[in-house]
Amino acid sequence: MESNRSGGPDRPAVVEQNTEIGHWEGDTIIGANHEGVLLTLVERVTKYTIVEKLESKNADELAKVLIYRANKCDLPVKTITFDNGKEFSKHQKIGAELKADIYFARPCHSWERGLNENTNGMIRQYIPKSCPISIVKKSDIKWIENQLNNRPRKTLGYLSPIQCALKYQVALQT
Repeated sequence: MESNRSGGPDRPAVVEQNTEIGHWEGDTIIGANHEGVLLTLVERVTKYTIVEKLESKNADELAKVLIYRANKCDLPVKTITFDNGKEFSKHQKIGAELKADIYFARPCHSWERGLNENTNGMIRQYIPKSCPISIVKKSDIKWIENQLNNRPRKTLGYLSPIQCALKYQVALQT
């Protein structure tokens, strides 16, 4: 496992203030009987969510998929805060490839990634804990991601994450 892990308290204050786009939280969701894995990433300001099905909790696979999806996304990646799972052991590679700072929540401090935990709960509305993720099709995962990103949120003034992300992109162009 790679070292140089930075804990939640070391994150810049701007991450907690939710005033700047580009700060993400990441986690995995494990299917029933440990069958199947989802990678979840959520941007803290827009609530834009990336959900990707993985073949396993392998750190190399997770890093490859995360880097690919983050690079495809039109939102910046300045920081990512993960939990302490071994699947995030390639954090230095992820940080270097994305030119992002990587942080880790302290053990038993899941609230340091509260948005991600809440988002995982919303995903569980579609894929209950009793369901092996291995049987869920990738097209269904994309549909769930689309549902989450088009769901209006009270915390966003009843805009959806997609609408917030588009507002950000328009602001960059003007």
